[in-house]
Order: sequence, then C-alpha cells, then structure tokens
Amino acid sequence: MIKVLIVDDDKLVRKGISSAMPWNEFDMEVVGEASNGAKALDFLKTQPVDLMLTDLAMPVMSGIELMRAARQLYPELHIVVLTLHQDFDYIQEALRLGAIDYIAKVQLEKEQFEHVLQRIHTRINGLTSTIRKMPSLDEINVHYRNVYALVSQERKSEHKWPTELTAHEDEIRWEVERNSCMWAAPPSEEDQLFHQLKECLHQVPQCTLLVLSDVQERTWSQIKNWIMSYTESSLFYVYNPNNQVITISMNEEDTCSNEPQDEDLDRIKQSWFQTPWTHHESYYNQLIDQFISLRLHKGQLMGLLYSIVMEWNRIFAQTTLGRIAMIHSFESWYEVEEWIKQTAASIRKADEQTSYSQEIIDAVKKAVMIVQQDLEQAYTASGLSQQLNISRSYFSQCFKDLMGKTFNEYSRFIRVEKSKEYLLNTNNTIFWIAERVGYSDEKYFSRIFRELTGLLPSEYRQLGRGNK
Repeated sequence: MIKVLIVDDDKLVRKGISSAMPWNEFDMEVVGEASNGAKALDFLKTQPVDLMLTDLAMPVMSGIELMRAARQLYPELHIVVLTLHQDFDYIQEALRLGAIDYIAKVQLEKEQFEHVLQRIHTRINGLTSTIRKMPSLDEINVHYRNVYALVSQERKSEHKWPTELTAHEDEIRWEVERNSCMWAAPPSEEDQLFHQLKECLHQVPQCTLLVLSDVQERTWSQIKNWIMSYTESSLFYVYNPNNQVITISMNEEDTCSNEPQDEDLDRIKQSWFQTPWTHHESYYNQLIDQFISLRLHKGQLMGLLYSIVMEWNRIFAQTTLGRIAMIHSFESWYEVEEWIKQTAASIRKADEQTSYSQEIIDAVKKAVMIVQQDLEQAYTASGLSQQLNISRSYFSQCFKDLMGKTFNEYSRFIRVEKSKEYLLNTNNTIFWIAERVGYSDEKYFSRIFRELTGLLPSEYRQLGRGNK
C-alpha cells in the first residue's frame, strides 16, 4: 500500500483531494495532511510516507523549500507538485528537485481523478520496480520467435483483451498491466496470431500492436518490464493512429531522457516566444524537433506545456495578441502535436486581426520576452528599438497598440507583478526583491509598488499571507 501525505495550506483543497480521489483502486492510502512545509516535515519524522502531494505557494515554508529538505532527508520519497502557480522558473525548479509529476489544480476535475492516479501509480512503479508478480512461469526463458503486445494509450479504463486466438495449446497470453497485454505462439501459428491481433486494433482505443523480436533467452518477467518501460517512454512519442503496427528489437536502447537540462527547456521556451514558428514551417519543424529530442516523460511534458501556456496568457491574454487554450489531457505525443498545430492556427488568427505586419508583431513579442527574462536589466524603449532595428517612435506606437500599455507602463507593471510572487513565496528582504526586479533603490521600488497596488511591499506580504 502506497502511503500518501497531502500538503496544502487550503483546508478545502486537502479535504477535497483526500475524499474525492479513488485512492484504494490504485493501492494508495492517505495517511496524513499538513497545512505547510514545516508541519509536513514534522509528519514525515513520525510516520512512513511513500508519496507526498505538495502545493508550491504556502506560508511558513514553501513547497520548493519543503522539496529541498525532504529530498535530503528522505531520498526515496516520491513527490508530486500540486499547484496553480504560473511561474516557469518555479515549475522547472520543482522538476529539478525530483518531482515525478506536475498536476495543475485546474486538471483535477472528477472525471480525471482516476487518470491522474493511474499516471502517478505507473510512474512510481517504473521508478521503484515494484511490479506485480507474474505467474510461476515468469522466470522461464522464452523459446518463441516473437512476442506480440497490444498496448493502448488510453488508460482511463480497463480494456477487454481477446482470449486465446489460436488453436494451439502452446499459445501464451499474459496481461502486462491494465492498458497492455502480450501473446506468443509457435512458428506454425504466428501468422494467424499476428493477423487476429491486427483485427483487434480497431476494438481498443488508441491501440498499437508491438511485434517484439530478439526475445529468446529472456524471461517473461523481463519482457513484461520492457513493454511497460517502452510504453511509458518511447511509445508515447512513436504512437501514430495511421501506423498502428510497430516491429522492434528488444536489443534497441531506450532513448528516453529522465533528466531534462535547463538549457534545453529554456531553448524550447525561447523558440515558442521569440521565433516565428507559427508562421514559418522551418521554425515550426525546429520547435517540434526540440520537443521530441528531449523525450520528456508525460508529467514533465505537461509541466513544460502548462508553464508555457500560463506565461503566454499572463503576458498576452489581455492584449490584441490573444489567449491560447491549454491541453488538459493527452495520451501521446501525436495528440500534443495536434494541439500545437491548433495553437499555431489560433495565434495566426489573432495576429491577423491587427493592422501591423507579422515582422512588427514578432518584434514586439521578442521585446516583451527580452524584458521578461531579465528583469534586473533596465531596458528602455530606445535601446530595444535599436536592437530590433525599428525607429523609437514607431516601436513605442506599435508596442502600445499591441500590448495596451506604453513600454514604461508595461515595464513597471511586470516588475511589480514579479515582486508580488517573491513577496508571497519567499522570505527574502524587500531590498533583495527590489534588486531582482530591476530597482537598486528600495525606497523608489516601494513607491512604485504602492502607486500600482495601493500597498507597501511589506503590507502586501502581510496581507497576502494573512489571507492564506
């Protein structure tokens, strides 16, 4: 039984997650709750916990601080981040600290509870190798030429796999897990088995038939584990409804990367915001190749996509450049790429509503991202217009028309918005925060903050944490 601890400063969220999700169906049990990181650490000292779901933004000790402490004290603890947080840096920090999954609270609708727990359960099984025992034959070496596996990308429900397909008594059929099953038959029966399994593809949603070679001298248990690993990593990217039969050798190495590098994630984010990928096929293909090359696990990919969408909408939703809709669930890279294509179309449509050329729109987007990514730098409209090779007056006019604020107004606005996050989610001094958002004078920063919010930074921090 996987013992679960839920950490969130909102009591209703804790109770809702604890009572509404079908924990028992996935061999899980909620053993405790905590309202902040400090109380969570106290609980971990007294009771064994296998899985911790934690919010990021909490008083006393934030989720990030809790993760750092828990990772040192309890290296075997599995952690899932549960948050509404919109800042890309916080999301990537959670992934760097070893979070096995990232769940946006907006995803936790009733019909997705089972799907979320299935994903977490599968991830824990893959990391700990705690795989259900197979029949007594599982340690016997395979003597068949090939092993066949039907694998469904749809994991929300159990599938009814066909029973014995050939008349031969040596036919083997074993369920791998709830979304996959494998077969084997003697050479004389292989063609019949293969064609019957192909006929089954249309009966199971999002299904792929794997034909595994080089299976001799391996145990059934090893083959089962290989199928589970391949399904979780490579098949996620290979699946295509137009090519449902895949022949693969078990000697092939898995190319999935478990540890995305910060510079690779940053490169994707920069490409999304700063290259005209929505309007040019070469840039689009480059962006897709960058995504695929990382081979991110599904949870990591969801976290990356969610952070990109939230940042885009935070920056552009209230402007003429438009809002994009998040992909709330997916079972394969094929679905993700379909969503990216639809997103590109919606961005193009929003761009077409303006009177400016695509070159000018892209330049304004690039200017926005330059400022966003380096708030400590004191950028000016004059300096950016020169960098973008546009006259200052025209740049200022375009910026205000597209972003709804003058450059100076926007610059102050985003610095104050970033400082709000620091105030609520860190214990750093006002001077430290002022420097991080581009103000070397703490008093001047406080005056600007008060002009835009009606409160001093210290008052905002106290009020925000008091409400929580």
